[in-house]
Amino acid sequence: MTTPRIPGFTEHRVTVDDGVTLNAAVGGAGAPVVLLHGFPQTHLMWRHVAVDLAADHTVICPDLRGYGASDKPAETGPDVYSKRTMARDVVRLAAGLGHDHFTLAGHDRGALVAFRAAMDHPDTVTRALFLDVLPTLDMWDALRGVNGAVGFHLYLMAQAPGLPEEMIQAAADSFFGYFLDAWTEDPAAIPSDIRAHYLAASAAAVPSIVADYRASAGVDVDHDTADRDAGNTLAMPVTVLQQDWGAALGYHAQGLWSAWTDDLEHRTVSCGHFMAEEDPQLIADEIRALAPR
Repeated sequence: MTTPRIPGFTEHRVTVDDGVTLNAAVGGAGAPVVLLHGFPQTHLMWRHVAVDLAADHTVICPDLRGYGASDKPAETGPDVYSKRTMARDVVRLAAGLGHDHFTLAGHDRGALVAFRAAMDHPDTVTRALFLDVLPTLDMWDALRGVNGAVGFHLYLMAQAPGLPEEMIQAAADSFFGYFLDAWTEDPAAIPSDIRAHYLAASAAAVPSIVADYRASAGVDVDHDTADRDAGNTLAMPVTVLQQDWGAALGYHAQGLWSAWTDDLEHRTVSCGHFMAEEDPQLIADEIRALAPR
């Protein structure tokens, strides 16, 4: 199967850690914007947004560590797939491509990496956009009781190595396909070739995807807790776009995000979870309004 590509973009491989190289599609010219994908996707989720932004920005779309065509190191310890480690990857990737500061946008898992990058590297991440996610601590607080059923996969992949990987690998297409179907309001937004790519890429990365999620039930909580206890907040302008899940799950998303930043634009959107594919013009416009040229 031929891997789809973002039109007009060139793929690069950049070493970001010992034995870890990231794959990234790069295109355009101008002030840099880095776009981080979510689950169960690859950098191709940005294909429409990236082409739009490339008219006046340098656009960098990596596959995160453990996903897509990027390297998938073994989970030899809790830090291998911590968001702190994955955020450092992104900063090193941008530096390797010649950029010491950039606007950063992330969706879903990529938004958690973006959050940690913005927290740990405030001189590098100058503006941040987070799509349809809550910070890790707030996510676990929100998904309590029956609300936890919405995030059943979080609890499955939080378990010790072995069982979650075995269960998911036994029905990988069904598992990953469930989320592509359940979280999408417009099925046409993810055409058959892109869907096939996501499923194949995810099936080939089960151990690293599970390790990414496992970290969010452990070391990532520790890092966020340390920041909350210290009163650390995001130093740059922040935009958050989310579905209106708050009323259904009993939390106030804007209030939760406000605790992490004093410079927040928070809006709800009417499309599904995969908003960069369902409403790419909206997302491109939001990034362009936030990012310098």
